[in-house]
Amino acid sequence: MASSRVPQQLFLQGVAAVYLFAFASLYTQIPGLYGPEGILPARRTLRPQGKGLWQQLWETPTLLWEAPRLGLDTAQGLDLLTLLGTVLALGALLLNSLRHPFVYLLLWVAYRSAYQVGQVFLYFQWDSLLLETGFLAILVAPLRGPSKHKILQGRLAGALPHEDLPFWLVRWLLFRLMFASGVVKLTSRCPTWWGLTALTYHYETQCLPTPAAWFAHHLPVWLHKLSVVATFLIEIAVPPLFFAPIRRLRLTAFYAQALLQVLIIITGNYNFFNLLTLVLTTALLDDRHLSAEPGLRCHKKMPTSWPKALLTALSLLLELTVYGLLAYGTVYYFGLEVDWQQHIILSKTTFTFHQFSQWLKTVTLPTVWLGTASLAWELLVVLWRWIQVQGWSRKFSAGIQLSVLGTATVALFLISLVPYSYVEPGTHGRLWTGAHRLFGSVEHLQLANSYGLFRRMTGVGGRPEVVLEGSYDGQHWTIEFMYKPGNVSRPPPFLTPHQPRLDWQMWFAALGPHTHSPWFTGLVLRLLQGKEPVIRLVQSHVANYPFHERPPTYLRAQRYKYWFSKPGDQSRWWHRQWVEEFFPSVSLGDPTLETLLQQFGLKDKSPPRARSPSNGLAQTLNWVRTQLSPLEPPILLWGLFGAVVAIRVVQTLLAPRPLQSSKQTREEKRKQTSKKDSRAASEQAAANSNSRDSWAPRRKK
Repeated sequence: MASSRVPQQLFLQGVAAVYLFAFASLYTQIPGLYGPEGILPARRTLRPQGKGLWQQLWETPTLLWEAPRLGLDTAQGLDLLTLLGTVLALGALLLNSLRHPFVYLLLWVAYRSAYQVGQVFLYFQWDSLLLETGFLAILVAPLRGPSKHKILQGRLAGALPHEDLPFWLVRWLLFRLMFASGVVKLTSRCPTWWGLTALTYHYETQCLPTPAAWFAHHLPVWLHKLSVVATFLIEIAVPPLFFAPIRRLRLTAFYAQALLQVLIIITGNYNFFNLLTLVLTTALLDDRHLSAEPGLRCHKKMPTSWPKALLTALSLLLELTVYGLLAYGTVYYFGLEVDWQQHIILSKTTFTFHQFSQWLKTVTLPTVWLGTASLAWELLVVLWRWIQVQGWSRKFSAGIQLSVLGTATVALFLISLVPYSYVEPGTHGRLWTGAHRLFGSVEHLQLANSYGLFRRMTGVGGRPEVVLEGSYDGQHWTIEFMYKPGNVSRPPPFLTPHQPRLDWQMWFAALGPHTHSPWFTGLVLRLLQGKEPVIRLVQSHVANYPFHERPPTYLRAQRYKYWFSKPGDQSRWWHRQWVEEFFPSVSLGDPTLETLLQQFGLKDKSPPRARSPSNGLAQTLNWVRTQLSPLEPPILLWGLFGAVVAIRVVQTLLAPRPLQSSKQTREEKRKQTSKKDSRAASEQAAANSNSRDSWAPRRKK
């Protein structure tokens, strides 16, 4: 079993980086989304109910309950939490000493607190994934800082026996995420996934495409269909290899997952989601693959004993068998054929929904047992390492830590089985009732979640898009968002890792009537009132907003269908067609608007309580926001990333190089030893010659 200390450090740094992006991105949008003049003021979500502090925190877990004690309103408390989260994440990213369980606990509590009041703008699967991953980081983070040890039988001598145990949960989470995401595409009965044509629509209908999506959209149809086949292969067939006993199979699975995530990042703006998935894939790596230690870089010698040679041969045979089965299954179940005349690869689905459902019933429970067997093996390995610990005090300390982390690992595994089994109802009903009870008791903490991305392909007949428009006279209408498609001549932006949460919800709103998105009425109200925090969600530079001097008299929304332009269209990225009215034309005081506000509970029943203007903390928060507000969110996030890279480069250049010095020391010792040996050999030779000289004359005598 190879050590995974370096992958664990990569994981912790990756989680810190994702926290950094998530907190900073959210911070830039708080006033417009959750402020007193925002679309959905956060203060409405926290209504004291006369309960005790701890009961209140358990049922509604957010530190924002304590904001009034600091003289802050809920939005200012959210500002404070996101700023502290950004600083803590930045510290954990740069300093080894801050990659500590307590720091990751603070990060998790801060994001969970924001999630609690985030309402619809924070209810995305990647927010839940970050909370679950962040909690695992608490267990993975070492209590003591990383230290350098010698290599002993493939592991670091002096490493604690339980270090790799919580890291297994990261691999299990990655398996659940990818396997469920692949399965739901077929269980949804979406005709585009079953017909392998999903990617012919995906690139132009996804929420926020990148410029590369336009080029990907115009690839040949046969290549799109083959890409769907590859997606099913990577998401359904490859994930069981995460638990393969052969490390080359796990590494193959790693590169397959990494390739998929990188391609998604290139063609779509999915904020930090794909970055977080890449962070999870570190659980498939080990120190040997990353050349973490000099002792691990040497090439593996061929086994000399026949049992080891037989085991190596069987391992290679099993590996080749797995590759062969994957290739055969892909060709058979997707009917792959080569058309030599047109130089293309044809593909089609050769199985039915009923056959897939039966297969899913057959394999879901065995995957649970696969996870159980893998975890049991990890526990046995950890116990074996604990037995080998020398010294009763060190063994006692390691035993306590092993007991705590082992219990937590098993408990989290049991909890995760419940949301994982949602992919197959029969398996869900057959789970141990204790797992259901355990999950129910902590479900609100988001410790384990169900996943299933891109379940159905929307916009098959054209990308639905809501275009919000304002006017002074009811004749000339205009408003343009920064990021979402609107102006057909504007190229799609590249925003990763920023997530403009209003633009994302506008995409979901376009899929149905406006009554399914009550927050949209709040957006209309704030724009009619001319509230600057909300205007900054539409245009970060207020001067670019057409109604920055005076609010519009009327607002309306139209539903269009958008398509990517054809190759050769000059200076146009999109073309569009009007479909219908999405939201009627309204003005302040309009009975239609007042009725909707009353219906959705968006009218303020009581004005926010005024806070003391002399509050130093509030003044500091306002000053920080004033300094940062001129920056566009993507520029701010990339600026933070650039600062991290620059600091790491400087750290690398200024840090001592113990590895090189140790090599030099070993070389000097070797030379000294060789000198001593040669000196001793010469002395011995001289002594022998003297003895021969003294012996020879005596013999003559």
